[in-house]
Amino acid sequence: MANHTTTTGSNEIADALNSAAEAAVTGSTDDGVTLVQSILALFATLWSEVEGLLMSLIRPWVGYQLLIVLLVFVLAHLMRRWLGPPIRAWMGTREGWPKWRMRVLVVVHQRLRAIFFVILIWIVVLIMREVTWPSRSYIVALVATLGFAWLSVVFATRLIRSMFLRRMVRFGAIAYVTLYILGVLDHAAEILDAAAISLGGMRLSLLLVVQGIVVIGVLLTLARFVTSTTSARVATNEDISPSMRVLIVKVVQIVFYTLAFFVGVRALGIDLTGLAVLSGAIGVGLGFGLQKVVSNLVSGVIILLDKSIKPGDVISLGDTFGWIQTLGARYASVVTRDGREYLIPNEDLITGQVVNWSHSDEFVRLDIYFGTAYDDDPHTVRKLAIEAAGGVERVLTSRPPVCHIVGFGDSSVDYILRFWITDPTGGLTNIRGRVYLALWDTFKENNISIPFPQREVRVLNKDVPNTALD
Repeated sequence: MANHTTTTGSNEIADALNSAAEAAVTGSTDDGVTLVQSILALFATLWSEVEGLLMSLIRPWVGYQLLIVLLVFVLAHLMRRWLGPPIRAWMGTREGWPKWRMRVLVVVHQRLRAIFFVILIWIVVLIMREVTWPSRSYIVALVATLGFAWLSVVFATRLIRSMFLRRMVRFGAIAYVTLYILGVLDHAAEILDAAAISLGGMRLSLLLVVQGIVVIGVLLTLARFVTSTTSARVATNEDISPSMRVLIVKVVQIVFYTLAFFVGVRALGIDLTGLAVLSGAIGVGLGFGLQKVVSNLVSGVIILLDKSIKPGDVISLGDTFGWIQTLGARYASVVTRDGREYLIPNEDLITGQVVNWSHSDEFVRLDIYFGTAYDDDPHTVRKLAIEAAGGVERVLTSRPPVCHIVGFGDSSVDYILRFWITDPTGGLTNIRGRVYLALWDTFKENNISIPFPQREVRVLNKDVPNTALD
């Protein structure tokens, strides 16, 4: 009798599924029933089948198994309360461990209750299979299988960095493994496939949407893992120049993420020929509204290829002086000595006049000007100026400073002092100020005067009375 009822229910489910599938394609059933009504009828048939299954499970051993599952959960909770704090304290002593290993420990600590539950429930299943019939441990084994599957999904989806994408993939994966273990995956797939709409020549079902979220999420996760691994290896390779490292990382990211998206879309059976029209529209948009954006993108690729500017270089562009921190697809980040960060478009670095202080080498020559009185010996002044500059920190002694007379001014003999440094990132204004201060101290010690313009006012009219002069 029970077998006959089950067979009849299965036939009803099959008929309802076929009716819903036909409604999804044609938009209505043969007798005029709408698609929504067909799906509701399908759910009603499934619910009656599940209700019959639950009624058949009301047996003494089923209650015992549910009680065993509850006791195992309570024991796992108590173990979490007892062992959680000591494990947390032990984790605090692992200071020298790599960051990825500490992250794994944190995730494991957060799931201790589930881990203890899965371990204990499988121990119970093995014991019950040895001392009793398999049918009397069926519910416990089913719960153990579900617990292990859910725990595996939770750990696997931790690799997804995006919180939204992680939750979507986790929900879809848990739903899939649950339906698969319960043996109703085919029925659930047919129900989701029945809920569909037609968009032109494409049939979009709820099953296709769920599959798309899971497949594209997994592929994007794999693409992120590959790009992050490649980026880490490229960043530590000293044989590759900094600009080429940035270019390789950008190309790898674009290629793998684009490949993951298109492979995921093709795996779902979606026709991509319709993107040709979209590509044409994007081309028109680029021609009119995105000229500057495309120009900056192309300029960024040119900068990375010709290696004219790379991260760490010290540049001057107009009134901006600083060093390149990062090279992006659209702009370069330049950090100045006062902590400001300028985002300079790549096009300006290509078309404008840029002074790269560290393009071919790190040697930078600086010039400062000063003057002394005509009464001071120029030979002595030049010697003292060279000694003063050579004693300043950051001034190179391998390339000693030089001092030359550049002219005879109205009130002073004018000189130029030139010296070299190798660390322009340390600043240019501060090193000039230190050299000027060293000149001041040296000239003061050796009685070298620094003149300044002076004016005398003489009154030539002798008839002016003294009172007026006073």
